[in-house]
Formats: sequence, C-alpha cells, structure tokens
Amino acid sequence: MHHIVFLDRATLAPEVRLQRPAFAHHWTEHERTTPEQVVDRLRQATIAITNKVPLTAQALTQLPQLRLVAVAATGTDCVDKAACARQGVMVCNIRSYAVHTVPEHTMALMLALQRQLFAYRDSVRAGRWWDSGQFCYFDHPIADLAGSTLGLVGRGELGRRVAALAQAFGMQVLWAGRKGLTRVEPPYTPWDEVLSRCDVLSLHCPLTPETRHLLAEAEFRAMPRRPLIINTARGALIDEVALERALDEGLVSGAALDVASTEPPPPEHVAMRLAQRPNVILTPHVAWASRQAQQRLADQLIQVLEAFVAGRPMNQASH
Repeated sequence: MHHIVFLDRATLAPEVRLQRPAFAHHWTEHERTTPEQVVDRLRQATIAITNKVPLTAQALTQLPQLRLVAVAATGTDCVDKAACARQGVMVCNIRSYAVHTVPEHTMALMLALQRQLFAYRDSVRAGRWWDSGQFCYFDHPIADLAGSTLGLVGRGELGRRVAALAQAFGMQVLWAGRKGLTRVEPPYTPWDEVLSRCDVLSLHCPLTPETRHLLAEAEFRAMPRRPLIINTARGALIDEVALERALDEGLVSGAALDVASTEPPPPEHVAMRLAQRPNVILTPHVAWASRQAQQRLADQLIQVLEAFVAGRPMNQASH
C-alpha cells in the first residue's frame, strides 16, 4: 500500500476538490511544512506531493522508501531532480492547467500599468476628480498597447498564449533568443535586439542556473525604450535590487510582478520596497490561481498519481 503525503495542501484553495486516488493507499496532508519538517513527515512516504516545499538532496538521502515526487505545479525548481534520479525517485509535474489564467493575469498587469488604472483609481478616491473642475484630468499619462512591441522570453504554452492575446490587442511580438547567442533561427530574435526594441518585456521561462538573474543591471541599461517589465514566472529571474536601481534611474517605465525571489517576502525585502512605488504592481503569486485552473490542477494531480502506480507515468520532469 502506498503512503501519500501532501506537504503543503494550503497552497490550493480550501474549496478546491481533491479526490483520493483509486488505488489502495494511506493519505496524509499537512497545511504547511517547513524545510526542517520534511524528513520526519516523509519518513514513511512512498509518494510525496509538494507545491513549493523544497526537497533537497540532503533530505532525499534520508527517505529510502520514496518512489515519486508529484509537484502540484509546473515549475519543479523546488526539487533536486538530480538527487531524485540517483535514488530512483521519479519526479512528475502538472501541465497545461494555467493556459488561460496566467496569460490573462499577464495582460491584466500590462493593461493596468499602461492605462494607469491604479493611479487614477487612487486619485479619484482622494478627491482629485472634483478638484479638477472638469470632466477629466491628465495627471498620469496613458499609453496604448496597440502598436507597441512585446518581447517574450519563453515560447512554451503560456508564452504562446500571451502572444496570441497581445496580437489581438495589436502588439508586435518578438520572441527572445537565448541570452548570449548573436545568431538565432526564426521565429526567434536575438536577445540584444529584443532588449533594444521592446516596449514591454514579459518573462515566461523556468528558473534554472542559466536563467537566474536573467535581467540584471546590464540588461536594464540595454533597454533604450524604457519598457515595462512583467514577471509571472519566477522571482529570481530578475535581480530585484538591479530593478530597483533601474526604476530609480528611469531605465524602465514600470514593473508588474506576481513573484518574488523570497516568498512570502519579509517586510524588509526589496520586493516590498518595490511594491510601494506608484509604477510597480506586486501580486502574491496568484497568476496561476483562478478557480478553474486550481481545479484542473487538482484533478490532474490525482491522474499523475494513478498513472504512476499503474506503471504508465505521465508528466515526467526532465533532469
């Protein structure tokens, strides 16, 4: 009988239905788990479910019974996949559940910045409309998405969906080639050219050692059009201190972030300083979390478990 342990059930909304697998099993779930609790809670587990709880090599070596790590998300950077491979532990993830929610959130962030929605909402609440003495006022310059250029980093399912929505708004889309390459094949555009031409740059790539701090000081200084920066992927794709300096110097016009390098960010974290700025929007890693998407995730999670036990694993994560 399999022993299944869900380490962080609270990462799904309480109203999400989580069916139990059809095979014989013992199910344990914890609302939250600290890194120090991982080994103790997984000691008897053959299947671990985690969304964001880290599973390190040090922890995995103490879990000889573990056979499957099911990540209740698409990104698997919380799991040491090389250590899992050495121990014969399969890692599987959830795919294609956020094809509407993340792109819609991305476009909402883009529109909110371009249309100055929060700046105008706040000024109306403060009485500025009445004080203006006329039917409208122009304290916060508005820009159209139509006719602007969107640079996209990551041509997976989410990136392609964002591209389709952006093109419906009349934006030109440039797919960024790999950083450091000067020659790329269509449909990609060289990295440096994307930086030089984009009015908006949106990130939709995984966090790896190669993509950590993909955007840092050098990149912000290579953006003559002072673009908006959108990140709904992983916080550490951006050097947040460098972003803070870029905003100070006017190298970028604004930023909308759904992620931070530390989550949740403590009060003294740079992300919380960024959140105080009028041209920055910070949302709490909820781009993926529409009601419909969370239910699709939960349903697919059980399918992943059942497929593994049936000997037909699905959604294996690469090493």
